Amino acid sequence: MSNERLAEGIFLPPKNFTLIRHLFHSIANGAASLSMKLLFTCVGCVRVVRRESLNHNGGFLLAANHISHFDPPILASVVRRKVDWMAMAEFFPRPLLGRFLRAIDAFPADRHRANRATIRTAIERLKDGRIVGLFPEGGIRDGTRSVLGGAPMRPGVSTLAHMAGVPIVPCVIIGSDRFYSKKSWISFRRTPVWIAFGDPIPHFPDLEKSAARKRIELELAAAFRNLYAELRERFLLTADDLPQPPQQRMNGQNGGTAC
Repeated sequence: MSNERLAEGIFLPPKNFTLIRHLFHSIANGAASLSMKLLFTCVGCVRVVRRESLNHNGGFLLAANHISHFDPPILASVVRRKVDWMAMAEFFPRPLLGRFLRAIDAFPADRHRANRATIRTAIERLKDGRIVGLFPEGGIRDGTRSVLGGAPMRPGVSTLAHMAGVPIVPCVIIGSDRFYSKKSWISFRRTPVWIAFGDPIPHFPDLEKSAARKRIELELAAAFRNLYAELRERFLLTADDLPQPPQQRMNGQNGGTAC
């Protein structure tokens, strides 16, 4: 049943139904953002470097490394504008999770192949002046499998930036994987998380398409490495602070630096 018919069935004009839907999304996003800020303020200590890199009025891509399922809510809690996340398509068929993701304007992305619907949705939102968040690694990665360790990233981020004509703000997050340990939630010390944002990478409109995409990928990879090194040096991070596999965090000690 279309939205218009549903609206008529409950005696609401289509225009009013659209307003109600937008209001619902606004409330859902506001509630999700506030709850995440409160949650991670209680159990975590998030330190942010160069937040001013996010000072853009128009649309842009937020590209981050991915070390845990906690990355999207933590990052969303420190970005003042709303982020529309590309989320794994496998999450959306799950009734409650799927409804929640759609309510906060996340949209599905297939990790194994390019999807025209995903690309179209991302470009539309970027051109509408929104922030689209994604993880160019295509999944949770640590060590040499991560862009932080020099592993190659998926090329989709450079394609989106070039097609939509928007910059990319690189981001590195460290420490969120420690929330896989139960001790991070029940201990009295707050678990630190470190986040660094880099300078926006342009989409190089003056370059030929393939050259522009290659340049974007090179600059993004360098930004990930530099931000990672900056966080390690600035906060004197230990080996246990650095990304580890989720299973290892679940079975091991929380350890590492404390706030």
